[in-house]
Amino acid sequence: MDRNWNELLQELRVTQTGAQILTGFLLTVPFQSRFGDLDDHQRTTYLVLVVMAVVATILFIAPVSLHRLLFRRRLKPQLVDAGHWFARAGLVALALTLAGATMLLFDLVLSRTAGYVVGGGLLLVVAGAWLVLPHVIARRATADEDAGPD
Repeated sequence: MDRNWNELLQELRVTQTGAQILTGFLLTVPFQSRFGDLDDHQRTTYLVLVVMAVVATILFIAPVSLHRLLFRRRLKPQLVDAGHWFARAGLVALALTLAGATMLLFDLVLSRTAGYVVGGGLLLVVAGAWLVLPHVIARRATADEDAGPD
């Protein structure tokens, strides 16, 4: 469990920093002069993105809080399981925020349709890289183990 916890912490360090930077950036947008030019749809999208970025940040930081509250209570397996859940949920929130922020950008610069196409395309890329590829690798590894040595 110690090794699992340490590996989880390493993953969270990377995602936590990215989510915090993205959240900070999104929080500065209303102070830009062009923010007043956004239509209702764009403002709503922006606010949803802020909430999603904050949720991702909270989820990535939650295992630290859990660790502080459960420290020295001999609950490492439960801590690792909860941390794993928070990390996965944080990745979902982060994926939605990344795709949504890009969608909003393309909506502003090109068109709403371009935003939807790019945002949807990015969700497909995330699904491929974060979900499909790991399953393919795991299946191949299992198949190689079943085949035995050459």
